[in-house]
Amino acid sequence: MRASNHLTGLLNFLSFLLSIPILGGGIWLSSRANNTDCLKFLQWPLIIIGVSIMVVSLAGFAGACYRNTFLMRLYLFAMFFVIAALLGFIIFAYVVTDKGSGRALVNRGYQDYYLEDYSGWLERRVASNSYWGKISSCIRDSKICNKLRRNFNGAPESADMFYQRKISSIQSGCCKPPTECDFVYGNETFWSPGGGTVSANPDCTRWSNDQEQLCYACDSCKAGVLAGVKKSWRRVSVINIVVLIILVILYVVAYAAFRNNKRIDNDEPYGEARMTKAQPSHFQL
Repeated sequence: MRASNHLTGLLNFLSFLLSIPILGGGIWLSSRANNTDCLKFLQWPLIIIGVSIMVVSLAGFAGACYRNTFLMRLYLFAMFFVIAALLGFIIFAYVVTDKGSGRALVNRGYQDYYLEDYSGWLERRVASNSYWGKISSCIRDSKICNKLRRNFNGAPESADMFYQRKISSIQSGCCKPPTECDFVYGNETFWSPGGGTVSANPDCTRWSNDQEQLCYACDSCKAGVLAGVKKSWRRVSVINIVVLIILVILYVVAYAAFRNNKRIDNDEPYGEARMTKAQPSHFQL
């Protein structure tokens, strides 16, 4: 009869241990003196998630182990909203990342990214001037474009070698000009205007060989970020679906433990019939 209580207590103890590194990571981000704006943006969700899991897990653990009906009722109430919020986030993530992808190029291992291929809330959020300043600052501070550079026997890689590389969406959109600009390759982050037809793409004039500027102000950079966010959110959504299934199972087990606690509080033997006859039978064996 108490197996559901023991199982609920064990599962919540494990989830409590999981909340410790999550909460610690959020506190570490908030305490760093050289935080960038994007890291500051990430700290509070980590802290809130860690604290929520910790509090809910403690309530479920105490309620199951000590057969406290009030704590179990509180745990079930909180867990219901956690499950509903997680389900809502999964649906939201798939909706806002429904559109947009990279465009394949002839004789190129990477893809180009265009802002007009994306739409909806996420595109407006990332492309807004106020928010883009924080994101571009984060990309610049991460030195992700410097990581593109390769040397072979002391010499930089050739254009043909670079063209066949598979690079991330952010590196493609932010660290080089769009391919249609027809710039001449110098190295991974240094490109010169070619002598061909000038493209109407405004990113061609936004490109700068200044290593602090590059294409951070380009629409292609914003599109590359959107592509990276889409890929990350889709991966996270798969994990969240697995977590959601586990939480639903935990909720069912916890509800059984809650029913068990109520039986004990009411001194009800397990399996006792709740209905009795209004009048006893006249026939007795």
